[in-house]
Amino acid sequence: MALGRARPRGAAGGGERARLLPQASRLVELPCSSSDGGSDGDTDPPASELDPAVSCSIPPAPSAFSQCVRHLAFLWNLLFLLLGLLALAVGVWGLLAKGSVAGARLAPLGSDPMLLFVLAGLAAGAVSLAGCLGALRSSPCLLRFFVGAVLAFAALEVLAALLVLAARHRLRDAVRDALLLCLLRYQDEPDLRFLVDEVQRSLRCCGLGSYRDWEANAYFNCSAPGAQACSVPASCCLDPWHDGSVVNALCAAGALRLGDAAAGTVVYVGGCVAQLSAWLRGQAGAIVAGAAVLVLVEAVGVLMALKVLRDVTARG
Repeated sequence: MALGRARPRGAAGGGERARLLPQASRLVELPCSSSDGGSDGDTDPPASELDPAVSCSIPPAPSAFSQCVRHLAFLWNLLFLLLGLLALAVGVWGLLAKGSVAGARLAPLGSDPMLLFVLAGLAAGAVSLAGCLGALRSSPCLLRFFVGAVLAFAALEVLAALLVLAARHRLRDAVRDALLLCLLRYQDEPDLRFLVDEVQRSLRCCGLGSYRDWEANAYFNCSAPGAQACSVPASCCLDPWHDGSVVNALCAAGALRLGDAAAGTVVYVGGCVAQLSAWLRGQAGAIVAGAAVLVLVEAVGVLMALKVLRDVTARG
């Protein structure tokens, strides 16, 4: 009798186990569920019971190197964003100070040199802002825009360098024509006057080929009225200072009436074209080094952005 009653208990135990096995198998097949405060009290199965083939894949956390590159990319672009804003501020200040925006009788807005600062500041600021936000927000779209823009700028720089090398003789004639235009408009445009004065003062030259080129200017021609007739700008003078502190604007008065020997004791008689060519040949190494530094800066920015972009896409 006891043996006969033991069998139903074993059968009942087997039936209970049979009912629990499908439930356990269903628990194993359930995907990873987020722990919710409003759950019905069910708890996730232990990690040992989960099937690795159906468990959720957790994206790996970024490494310390990736975090460092991300922060460096942000600071790198922030620096150039500030430089771009500075250039933009200088350009806008120059336009407002000269009255070009207000329509004053100066250089047309489209040919104003200060417009170059505005355009360069806007371009550098926009690209650097995209790099900053792309690194800060881990945005693939902004990072791709930044990389594409920098590569486009680099391609334009290479194209400009090739054009300069291919057309250097024509470029010399174009520079001469531009300097002649600056000489003719010397008194009319403050930007050109500042540029010409700086070139003549730093290179110790006067005019294009010689100091007599200033006869083509309507204000310095010997037939012009006024105190500047038959003279050259003060930046041509060997000693333009009055009492060592104030520039004497009439230090070269009557220089065009003198012979070359006598004028050489008052002003620089050599032209600026030859001096500028010699200066450029002497600065060839510095120009190449500057171009290399620019390429290196752009390459570093692109490499950091690509590293951040690769980490973002890998986590996505």
